[in-house]
Amino acid sequence: MKIAVFGAGAWGTALAYTCARSGNEVIHWGFNGLFDGLTDLEKPENVTRTANMADLETCEYWLIVTPAAFFRETVKKMRAVYDNQPILICTKGMEGETGEFMSEILNAEIPECKDFGVLSGPQFAREVAIGVPTGSTIAGNERVRAGGHIALSKLYLQDCEDFIGAQICGVGKNAESLISGYLTIKSGGENERALIFTRAWDEIVNIAVQMGASCGTFHGLCGVGDLFLSATSSTSRNFSAGEAIARGEQYAGTVEGIFALRGLIHRAQKLGIKTPVLIEMKEKMGL
Repeated sequence: MKIAVFGAGAWGTALAYTCARSGNEVIHWGFNGLFDGLTDLEKPENVTRTANMADLETCEYWLIVTPAAFFRETVKKMRAVYDNQPILICTKGMEGETGEFMSEILNAEIPECKDFGVLSGPQFAREVAIGVPTGSTIAGNERVRAGGHIALSKLYLQDCEDFIGAQICGVGKNAESLISGYLTIKSGGENERALIFTRAWDEIVNIAVQMGASCGTFHGLCGVGDLFLSATSSTSRNFSAGEAIARGEQYAGTVEGIFALRGLIHRAQKLGIKTPVLIEMKEKMGL
């Protein structure tokens, strides 16, 4: 299958290489031709890089892997070359200013796209890129999931229809990872860290349920699996950013957890849901 991957950071590069290892032809798009993810790894021969979005028009299946902060801008440009391809959203995040999920942005900017889904799970980009075993939840309709199993056959994929829950899991774990890193430095001890962490996750799950998500989704790879990986390791950019904030240091790169925390609070307020722990952590971190 001919696969398009939009986004050339570490995660976009990892997924492009995984699609290639799965036996597909891959067209990998980078904004302004910049490919700054995992530059020390050798590019597979069946991955072609481009800065021209029109080169992706003939691809049969699309993966969007741009950061949440640039998702809307990228999707607007994609519409000009869209031709009924299934779209798999691989960005874990929310738009901080609006509290909108990536699927809501996609619906707004490419309303003719009816076949879209979400990929979310416990994945550090470098390990995925080099083929270390891992898995993900793939949520969406049958056409999206079938294409995803071809595009990413080298990953263990757990099928799910709850794309709302899968998105909130990804957003929530980013916020929780940031909080966990911060609490590693600032909490009074492990007991307090566990208390705040659990109460924050309960608020996130409550938002999801109010939006129609299934609690069962939070037990899968996109839920407890991703939460365990990202909220317990300094390898996680969000976790290490939380540590940096606690120490009063600068953090590097795009930190999705910051946008996630703001977005979750924004969405909760629109739904009339109280999130005292998330609000308190946002204020303590000066976000």
